[in-house]
Formats: sequence, C-alpha cells, structure tokens
Amino acid sequence: MDPTFLSAKRQAALIRKGTIGARELLDHYIARVERLDSRINAIVVRDFDRARKHASALDSNRAKGPTGPLHGVPMTIKESFDATGLPTTWGNPVLAKHKAKADSITVARYRQAGAVLFGKTNVPLNLADWQSFNAVYGTTGNPWDPTRVPGGSSGGSAAALAAGLTGMETGSDIGASIRNPAHFCGVFGHKPSYGICPQTGHAIFDNIDELDMAVVGPLARSADDLAIGLDIMAGWDGTESAWQLKLPAPRAKTLAGLRVAIMQVHPCSDVEHEMQAELEKLGKFLRKQGAKVSLTARPDFDLAEGNTLYIEMLRATTAVGLDDAGAERWLKARNAITAKTPPYVAQMATGISLTHREYLQRNERRQRMIREWDKFFQNWDVLLTPQAASPAFPHDQAGERHERTIEVNGARVPVTDQMFWAGLASFYLLPGTVAPLGLSKSGLPYGVQILGGMYQDRTTIEVAKLLEKSWRAFTPPPGWE
Repeated sequence: MDPTFLSAKRQAALIRKGTIGARELLDHYIARVERLDSRINAIVVRDFDRARKHASALDSNRAKGPTGPLHGVPMTIKESFDATGLPTTWGNPVLAKHKAKADSITVARYRQAGAVLFGKTNVPLNLADWQSFNAVYGTTGNPWDPTRVPGGSSGGSAAALAAGLTGMETGSDIGASIRNPAHFCGVFGHKPSYGICPQTGHAIFDNIDELDMAVVGPLARSADDLAIGLDIMAGWDGTESAWQLKLPAPRAKTLAGLRVAIMQVHPCSDVEHEMQAELEKLGKFLRKQGAKVSLTARPDFDLAEGNTLYIEMLRATTAVGLDDAGAERWLKARNAITAKTPPYVAQMATGISLTHREYLQRNERRQRMIREWDKFFQNWDVLLTPQAASPAFPHDQAGERHERTIEVNGARVPVTDQMFWAGLASFYLLPGTVAPLGLSKSGLPYGVQILGGMYQDRTTIEVAKLLEKSWRAFTPPPGWE
C-alpha cells in the first residue's frame, strides 16, 4: 500500500498495527521531498536527522503503546511556528539568522501527540500575502500548476500536503491564511473560533500578545485529520488556571435535517461563474439528501459595512509592528483620501491611523454584528460560501499586494476584493472550515467555506466530513501520484 496520500489518522493506525514503521514512513516522505520538492519549493527548512532519531525511538518503544493520536506520523509545520533549533524568520531577511530556543506550544503539543516533525514550510514576507514568496526562501508554486500561487500565508503548508510531501500540517489565519491555501491547493483547512488555540511561540519578534482575529489551526488531506489537529491544538495554555474549553458536539451527524444557507456571490466580491454554479449544484444535492437549504438567508445587518470595518480593524491590528515613520506616512495618506482613492487603500490608511477611541467605536459596531450572527445560527447550522473569487492565479510579485489584480469572469479586479470572504470568519471570530468543492475547467481545484456559529467548530468540521464522503474528497494533483 502506498501511504503517500493517506490521511494522518490512517497512517497512525498503520503504524500502531505494525503494518509500517514510523521510520519507514518518515524515510518515504523524505525521499519524496528530496526527489520532488524542487518543483514547488514548499519545505524550506529540513530537520531530517533529528526526525529520524525520533521516529526510530518510537519504533523501538512500540511495545509500550502509542504516544498519541498521531503516533509516528511525519509532519511539517508553517515556518512561523517556533521549533527548537530551527529558523523562524517569517520570510523576513532581518530575521534570517534567527533560530528558536524553544518549541511553540503548537509544536510541543504535536510532539506530545506522537507526530514526527521533519521540516517547516514556506510563507510570504511577514505572512502578509496570498502568495508565498520571500527573500529568505524564494517562491513556492502550486502543485496543480507551479506557475500559479499555492495561496498564503500558509501556502507552503497546503502545497506540501497536496503534493504528498508530508502527512500533516498546521498554519495560522487572520485573513484566510489557512483557508485560502486550502482552497487553492484542494486540501482541507480549519480556522478555529478565535481564542481557543493558544499561540505561544507563534509571533514575529517574540511578541507575546495575541492579535485580534489571529488564530492558528490545522490543514490536512481529510476532515478527520482536522478534527484530530483541533483537539491537539485547542485548550488552556497554562497561563490562566480558570480557563477551560468544552466545545459543543456537532449539531448534525448526517446531511438529512442539516440546515444550510448558501451565499454564492456578493457585491463586495465577484466570484467565477463556474464556482457559483458548483455551489448551487451542491445546494441541490443537499436538498436531495434531506437538508433544508436556502440561497437567500443572511444575517440581519449590512455585510458590506462589516467588510469595511474588517479591513480597517485588520489593518489597525497588523500595524502593531509599524515604526513611527511608517505610521506617519499612513496618517498623511488618510488625510489625503478623496473620492478617487481606491476603496481598499482608503480603508487601509484609515485603519492604520485609527485612534484608540475610533477603534473601540468600530469594535462596538462589530459586537452588535456578532450578535446578529448568533441569531442567524440559531436558525441555520452552517453557511456555505466561496473561499475566494477564483482558483489559483498566476504568480505576480510586482508592487504591493493592494496594487495587484486578478482575472474574474473575464475582468481584472483588485486581488483584495476577495478579502470579503476571508472576513466572514475572521472579523466575527467564527469557525471556518474549507473542504474541496470542485475542479475548474482548467483543472485547478477550488473549495467551499463552511461557516458556523461561534465555538461550533465541531459542526463545521463534521459538515466537511459529510461532504468528503458524499460530495468530493481530496484528490492528488496530476503528476504527483
């Protein structure tokens, strides 16, 4: 049996049975990395020797029983997570020589769960793009078409999974940085509800405060693996002794009776017609399975206003590392806004220059919107949406991200328009799971975003499991089998 594209859950089961050894499986992936990774440049930090020692030790101690749910599974992790002795640069040349002195809490928990970490995967500069290129490690390509992007900022993570170069992965997300790569590469990804997965050891310049809207979460080739990854990552980090987590059980275990709202497109972001059509086709399929489906149900507030607030508060949050000169430049840009200023640039300049009072006023409006989402998810179990406006687009590294465009339905549109789909989970602190939805006419994958109520992570993952079994599972890109 070729273990390359098996789920991590299945791989761990084979190791526990003795069908394959942890060292044998690790060497299988290492051989693939050495033979194939040059085609996409996904695994940019390699720790093969220590991983081999770890895997061999697991094999030697097999009689003592499994160490955890991922016992012996070889995994890589996004470069931005600290792992003892390995570089953590965030793709930033200023940090090119920085090496972590300790494991992040995420890496430590995966090791405790039995995973064998053997490398780290590529990211964009400071995790701030939907492409994955930087001056430290270079450019990562999409295994479905290396001339196209794998997404970002967890682009190397999703590319490595899709190419069969690793067994499990984990990323981070504040603007679809887990969900967007999963969509572009045809894998599964989960953005958890805000605050349930601690981020200690995942911060540029060793900051310790967790940013508003930022989360860490799993990527995988199966929804079962997302559930395992979430269980490993979520829960108290040891700094707040009264804090406990008990996520609700999935609202449904079958498609029959599931209450599904679907949003195919929105004025804030056009979506490729074939992706819209596939969502409508999925809705018809769900109805035949006994689900209650609506193409019109929405929360009772202006989503366009929410999108503007999202961009402003996102840019305010990510400006934490901006120096005084940079802040002053953006304040001048805000004061120079006119009717001709591109909307995203105006939102960005406004957000970066918000006063504390202005930020709190916007957050008050957000909290009222979150309450409307709570009401919406009393009547609907999930909302299905596109994750992005199109399948993976060609590499484009010219200028700043907000200056670039992509083609959607034959027209050039700002790449940042599709931040709308990112914000539906991020801004309102909701869980969002991406599962494969279909293949474009050009042979590129695209995914569906499954949104649920706050802390309904097990529901969105469960729906991904149901769709995996009945609609579409992960399929390897051609030429990587």
